[in-house]
Amino acid sequence: QVQLVESGGGLVQAGGSLRLSCAASGLTFSTFSMYWFRQAPGKEREFVTAISWRGTNTRYADSVKGRFTISRDNAKNTVYLQMNTLKPEDTAVYYCSADRLYTAAADGMDYWGKGTLVTVSS
Repeated sequence: QVQLVESGGGLVQAGGSLRLSCAASGLTFSTFSMYWFRQAPGKEREFVTAISWRGTNTRYADSVKGRFTISRDNAKNTVYLQMNTLKPEDTAVYYCSADRLYTAAADGMDYWGKGTLVTVSS
């Protein structure tokens, strides 16, 4: 059974930093591209960032470019999201997902985690 378990969310002041982790099990992690999406209250889920299976390619939403960094450790079956210079508009539930494709859309993801809440206070 595939599981993606996010951790590291919490309450932080604007300008602060958080690092999210997503631990994967039940799949051959090193063959999957990994993603972070987020969903703010009352809004649709949106793409944040993705990393290819080997970690050599990454892409970011314009709203987080230069502030967020995705990385992965295939030996630990874990993907990370380092979030710096956080803004109140970054407040959302952050979801980890996995797909064999690097360019998959949200509705085509193979697997999803249950999410972790990030709240940024002003």
